[in-house]
Amino acid sequence: MITLHRLNGDEMTLNAELILTIEATPDTHIQTVDRRQFLVLEGVDEVVAAVLEYRRLITSGGHLVAIPATA
Repeated sequence: MITLHRLNGDEMTLNAELILTIEATPDTHIQTVDRRQFLVLEGVDEVVAAVLEYRRLITSGGHLVAIPATA
């Protein structure tokens, strides 16, 4: 999941796996695989960087939290 901001400044969380297209028109327009559309404040490069960071985290296993063993 990545955190973005709608044009009115409200924060939203988007499942990065569902992004189909990202366009600058001039606002950043995101379309998901289920055809929902979002306009966000972040630029295309920022959205792409957030998606890449999310995927790096997932593939490295960094999203897994070690749970301490109880004695």
